[in-house]
Amino acid sequence: MASVHQIGQLTNRLGNMLLNSDSYKYSHWLQYPPETRFISSYIEPRGGLFSDVVFFGLQAFLLEYLSHPITLADVEEAALLLNAHGVPFHRDGWQYIVDHHSGFLPIAIEALAEGTVLPAKNAVLQIINTDPQCYWLTSFLETALLRAVWYPSTVASQSYACRQIIHCAMEKTCESMSGLPFKLHDFGARGVSSLESAALGGLGHLVNFMGTDTVSSLIAASRWYGMTTPEKIAGFSIPAAEHSTITSWGREGEVDAYRNMLRQFGGPGKIVAVVSDSYDLWNAIDNLWGGELREEVRQQGGVLVIRPDSGDPVKIVRESLERLAVRFGYRINQKGYKVLPDYVRIIQGDGINAVSLQKILDAIIAAGFSVDNLAFGMGGGLLQQVDRDTLGWAMKASAADVGGIWRDVYKDPITSQAKRSKRGRLAVIETEHGIETIRLDELAGRKNLLLPIFENGKLLHRVTLTEIRKRSGWSD
Repeated sequence: MASVHQIGQLTNRLGNMLLNSDSYKYSHWLQYPPETRFISSYIEPRGGLFSDVVFFGLQAFLLEYLSHPITLADVEEAALLLNAHGVPFHRDGWQYIVDHHSGFLPIAIEALAEGTVLPAKNAVLQIINTDPQCYWLTSFLETALLRAVWYPSTVASQSYACRQIIHCAMEKTCESMSGLPFKLHDFGARGVSSLESAALGGLGHLVNFMGTDTVSSLIAASRWYGMTTPEKIAGFSIPAAEHSTITSWGREGEVDAYRNMLRQFGGPGKIVAVVSDSYDLWNAIDNLWGGELREEVRQQGGVLVIRPDSGDPVKIVRESLERLAVRFGYRINQKGYKVLPDYVRIIQGDGINAVSLQKILDAIIAAGFSVDNLAFGMGGGLLQQVDRDTLGWAMKASAADVGGIWRDVYKDPITSQAKRSKRGRLAVIETEHGIETIRLDELAGRKNLLLPIFENGKLLHRVTLTEIRKRSGWSD
């Protein structure tokens, strides 16, 4: 078959690694000092919204993109497109990789173990070229590599922050912590920019919880993180109503719609969620669920989860619990907080973020209710309302071998100390004060937490989601 280059058409493929970069990167190979042999770079979160950072997502990128060789066809495609684009293309350099490395990129990556929880301003990985002819390759990969790390790590960090908030509230008000893995459900699939974002972001959430409606995250867990059998499924969900299925019965048929949900999906051991604010949430709680359907809810043997979906979430959740307590009763647990009967609960999935989550929990605790009574759903706020600046992610060169002599490479702008970068080859260590990043030449026999993970196209160690969960403090 004729190649794209031979027939003179620009490529329409997105999978060519030679084109997975920013335009200005293609001229950088001409900008380094003569006799440059090696460039060492690192990635770090410089700090931002969350105090703790969860490192996650590197393995997915390494398996999906860097474990496959580039080909002559890739080089031809890139040459045609980039020459037309107006930037210089290092054809000889890429041809060298095809000819001398069978297309596998001559790079080595050291990284923290995925699932590591660490403070900002620490390196999470370090990358260097392994062939001195390819000194330009390290920084060329910045666009793809940084993007591969910052997004799933930021979602995992946000989810982790929410887990810490919920954990604290549960310790205060719950007799058991067993429900924690299902206290925050991922509703974010429709709110992200792409299918791959849903998969990676959703998987970042599953580092901390087990509830999700983002099906692509389950595929990601199987494809990249060892959750390959039904027994290892990474997340769970339940039958749930949406407004269209309820309102299609008409306002006069609202109670019939609810009854149908119970009869279709209820029963011993079953859990069903029903959105209940299509018309009048208070009428639904007081007169439909807590009136006409009360005995059926009590007798069906499963759990009805009522979902409010509008209004001020702090006020709505508190009042919903108070009304349900009137209609269905409650008990006082050993911590001194009210718990609804096991067969009725609430899930709040509208307007949830780390700030509103804390406010809701504070409000219900002040009203005397245990966190056992409810769960949360988080959509765009979980998977999409983050960016690279949420935690200040950056990849910077820190050392260069020029003519056989290593020199520090760094930036130190007088206009922003926050953008001051690290110098030299780096190591990450555990001290009595926590995780710290130091120069490699200061390691002095201490254990380096940056471990070899990838070299010349080969993943050196593969980790599972189960291992990552344990490392991040998972408990159930």
